[in-house]
Amino acid sequence: MDGDLGDFLRSRRARIQPEEVGLPSHGRRRVPGLRREEVAQLAGVSVDYYIRLEQGRGPSVSDAVLGAVGRVLRLDDTEHAYLHAVARPRKPAGRPAAPRVRVGVQSLLDSMERTPAFVLDQRMDVLAWNALADAVFGYGRTGPEGRNIPRHVFLDPGSHDFYPEWSAVAVQCVAHLRMLAGHHQDDRRLTALVGELSLKSDDFRRLWADHPVRECAYGVKRIQHPVAGLLTFPYETLAVSADPDQSLLVYTPEAGSETEERLRLLGSWRATPVQT
Repeated sequence: MDGDLGDFLRSRRARIQPEEVGLPSHGRRRVPGLRREEVAQLAGVSVDYYIRLEQGRGPSVSDAVLGAVGRVLRLDDTEHAYLHAVARPRKPAGRPAAPRVRVGVQSLLDSMERTPAFVLDQRMDVLAWNALADAVFGYGRTGPEGRNIPRHVFLDPGSHDFYPEWSAVAVQCVAHLRMLAGHHQDDRRLTALVGELSLKSDDFRRLWADHPVRECAYGVKRIQHPVAGLLTFPYETLAVSADPDQSLLVYTPEAGSETEERLRLLGSWRATPVQT
């Protein structure tokens, strides 16, 4: 994804005002935030060196320089990791094998009878799920394209009703996808996904241009299910240690909550055979 490093650095220095870092503003500026020479000064590198870094011409940049630039731009831990990834992209590997979920992981999913759970890969494709995840999200009733979370959020008109807080979900989705893209720059299918969403969704294109970077490891998500009604899920994201490009998402309703009861009824309803 050419230009990611420069675009990211420019977006981050644009959000910091000179006064915040002890520099005079010198009146009206043509661009918001810090100038390149000011970032270079604060990071302790030459202006030419920093310009080459923004232009992506610094493949041998050191950890010390990236750390200094990150501190000047006030990057958080996730943004620091993203900066390192896009500043020193991995060399393309061979054609990636199709992702597979191990039998043991699927068995773990199936054993989780009271919580929707599913496995994601580095493109946010849902690779495997359990019965309750199917009941809530319908993964078993759609094709592979429908099981990609960014496609669902931005290209499925029904997602605005499915997620009552759609705007927040959209920002989280883009921020997480941006983080993944930084760590998998050699993934052609991921690059193609970003291109597809940029062409087909004005909302995605606008959010992607803002360069949000965030790992959505936990939180709370609200879902308006067409049968069960409003469901509120605290969720956790867990690494699948033997498969580093896969993660396990578990949606756990609070004990005794309305969501827990509605989820139980939804599971029972889905398990009831249809009479013919």
